[in-house]
Amino acid sequence: MTDIGALRKTYRTRKAELLATLGERAASTRTVRHALRANSDLVDAMLVELWQMAALPEACALLAVGGFGRSELYPYSDVDVLVLLPDGTSPDNDADLKGRIEAFISNCWDLGLEIGSSVRSLSECLSEAERDVTIQTALLESRLITGNGKLASKFQKAFFAAMDPQAFFVAKTLEMRQRHTKFEDTPYSLEPNCKESPGGLRDLQIILWVSKAAGLGDNWKALAQNGLATAFEIKQIQRNEALLVQIRARLHLLARRREDRLIFDLQTAVAEAFGYSNSESDADQKGVVRASEHLMRRYYWAAKAVAQLNQILLMNIEERLNPSTHTPQRINDRFNDKAGTLDVVSDDLYQRNPHAILETFLVYQTTVGIKGLSARTLRALYNARDLMDSKFRSDPVNRKTFMQIITQHEGLTHAMRQMNQTSVLGRYLWVFRRIVGQMQHDLFHVYTVDQHILMVLRNMRRFFIVEHAHEYPFCSQLASGWDKPWVLYVAALFHDIAKGRGGDHSELGTIEARRFCKAHGIDAEDTALIEFLVREHLTMSRIAQKADLSDPKIIADFAQRVGNERNLTALYLLTVADIRGTSPKVWNAWKGKLLEDLYKYTARALGGRAPDPDAEVEARKREALVMVALYAMPFEAHKPLWDTLDVSYFMRHEASDIAWHTKQISRHVDTDHPIVRARRSPIGEGLQVMVYTHDQPDLFARICGYFDQSGFSILDAKVHTSKTSYALDTFQVITAGGIDEHFRELTAMVESGLTNAIAKETPLPAPSRGRVSRRVKSFPIAPRVTLRPDERAQLWLLNISASDRQGLLYSITRVLAHHQIEVKLAKVVTLGERVEDTFLIQGPQLQHNRTQIEIETELLDALAS
Repeated sequence: MTDIGALRKTYRTRKAELLATLGERAASTRTVRHALRANSDLVDAMLVELWQMAALPEACALLAVGGFGRSELYPYSDVDVLVLLPDGTSPDNDADLKGRIEAFISNCWDLGLEIGSSVRSLSECLSEAERDVTIQTALLESRLITGNGKLASKFQKAFFAAMDPQAFFVAKTLEMRQRHTKFEDTPYSLEPNCKESPGGLRDLQIILWVSKAAGLGDNWKALAQNGLATAFEIKQIQRNEALLVQIRARLHLLARRREDRLIFDLQTAVAEAFGYSNSESDADQKGVVRASEHLMRRYYWAAKAVAQLNQILLMNIEERLNPSTHTPQRINDRFNDKAGTLDVVSDDLYQRNPHAILETFLVYQTTVGIKGLSARTLRALYNARDLMDSKFRSDPVNRKTFMQIITQHEGLTHAMRQMNQTSVLGRYLWVFRRIVGQMQHDLFHVYTVDQHILMVLRNMRRFFIVEHAHEYPFCSQLASGWDKPWVLYVAALFHDIAKGRGGDHSELGTIEARRFCKAHGIDAEDTALIEFLVREHLTMSRIAQKADLSDPKIIADFAQRVGNERNLTALYLLTVADIRGTSPKVWNAWKGKLLEDLYKYTARALGGRAPDPDAEVEARKREALVMVALYAMPFEAHKPLWDTLDVSYFMRHEASDIAWHTKQISRHVDTDHPIVRARRSPIGEGLQVMVYTHDQPDLFARICGYFDQSGFSILDAKVHTSKTSYALDTFQVITAGGIDEHFRELTAMVESGLTNAIAKETPLPAPSRGRVSRRVKSFPIAPRVTLRPDERAQLWLLNISASDRQGLLYSITRVLAHHQIEVKLAKVVTLGERVEDTFLIQGPQLQHNRTQIEIETELLDALAS
């Protein structure tokens, strides 16, 4: 008998040959599938040898289950097996049997197999399958490897006899929905899982599982023969399945582990394995399209097709299982209500009446009780794609129907998603088709362009829905007084429509929006607003997050650019919807407050109340004094501190902050020791930290270094130096874990730790080398530093753009401290994994060109290190 050492050597040699076959650049789908089958056969052969070595009883059987049961084994997938025992046999009662089973499993691991094993009797298998749908699914694909064939056959007959196809269908479809929810119901994430994401291999496997359980076939050919799918649909399934299989196999091979995600680290390597390379983009675009972009666009189209076909086939199977619940109810001459889905009255409806294509989504929106499209409708739409040509797009009836869809009060988000999933949106709006499946390499967005646009549209729609008013009350308040929501929906649809063409996508998008408005008969006033929104959709966010909002000129210039309050309100709503639609990590309460402040200041200026600095200061002082009085402080206790502060302090701080500072400092105005106080941030997120101490050149850098080492992220910093040379700085900081559970401990830690850090007289330590994320490694951006005088030529504006990493802010402020540059204001903006920081700085050294160049060079070195 062969020993384990010799068997292991044989296995490794033969597997290496298989992996080499998979690794060939020109490996075809047939070659890859053959290699996966050969890998399964190889493991089968090894298991037979190990089973014989363990000398297990003849009454037992070894079965392959799960993915291994399909005889298609990926390079680093688990080898799932079942040791099947006859009833009345148990290793717990038979020491010899237990020892043989343990020896078999141990030898599997020694051989190098990633074994996943279970040991059950026949009745235990049936009992476990009845309780757990995951076990039931694994056993559904079982096949005999070696051992007692009669026992295996008996088990399979009993298993299928006990199968409840209806219950299994419900359980698997619910499981699928939960899985899709985990991936945000979209196949278009930038690092999709080719197995588990919507439109992945698992969606195809579910079709075959429920079909097999229902006795309707266990392969694609059988499904077609049973009338569940057309020959064309099966061809589409097989073509897209082949791509997903190739991608998954190559992911395993390149990662040298079980890896089903198209992570950034591997996308380029997988693309090159497919033969893709960087290339010039289409004639209407500029720049280079990466190899990974070619691959991902192909993946997204495949996943989209799989998602559509998954819907069609599952609905057909459900109808076979429950024919009595699918009796059509008439809606109009073209559509029926079939079990809550919209069903075409005939398969050739769209060929006979192409106008019904867009009408489908209008009826879907306006018919109570309709929750989706039927399998027949999805199939008819799939087959009608060629009908949606230039003539279809220019048809006045279709244009009118599309505008009716846009202007409906209900169901817009669902209708647009369905239109995109069925390719109708891209066929009708040809300009939209260009950005379907288009990746964004800006370290900011986490969705493809088309999915981002639909997310923004959804966010905009939610502002007008009462049930969502609690999410963003101010947005909902403004939306409640808006007369034409559809204007904002059109702007949302077009705001990023020109991404990826090169040039300014805002300007190019404005041209596309103008064409749309003209073609669809939108009047001049509404067209002008839509164009304004598309052209300026980035402006409000940029000013709110980078400019000094206490500067009256900033507000006056923005008010002039906006023009009127209607434009301002529309731009504010679009900006909030846009930021929220980029990534779950990008939006925070601080950004919300900045935007709301900019809106209110600008609305006041547009209303004829131009900012009066003197009046504003007096108003804030009065409001702060009212708050100070609530602290039961002595009469005029505020004067020692306020007498040391100039107008700029009162302009840049809100009354609540002034009152808080006054309470904490008024008795210690001439202190020789640093004062650090922390409280819950008034914006409801993170901490607000105040520092009062003798000013020193490296103070800001020391504070940033402390926050960085302690795991805090700085959102905003207001830096002020009093007439008596005391620094009075206020920081908004957050921590990844939140502050709610450990608020007292965190405030005590900050107050004590930061005080000690400031009091140190040692040189600033060298910045730590922060870890760079996988995404930043894959899509690095060139750091940019710009230094220029502000508009009044009194201070300097330093703008920095770079990939984010731990310790970045400290590295920047350390350079400034080295040159004795004083930071007056800091706005720290994190956009996903990119930072856009703005500093208002001053220092006599900045008057010299040589020093400016030195600072910029050192900052670039710090950003790149």
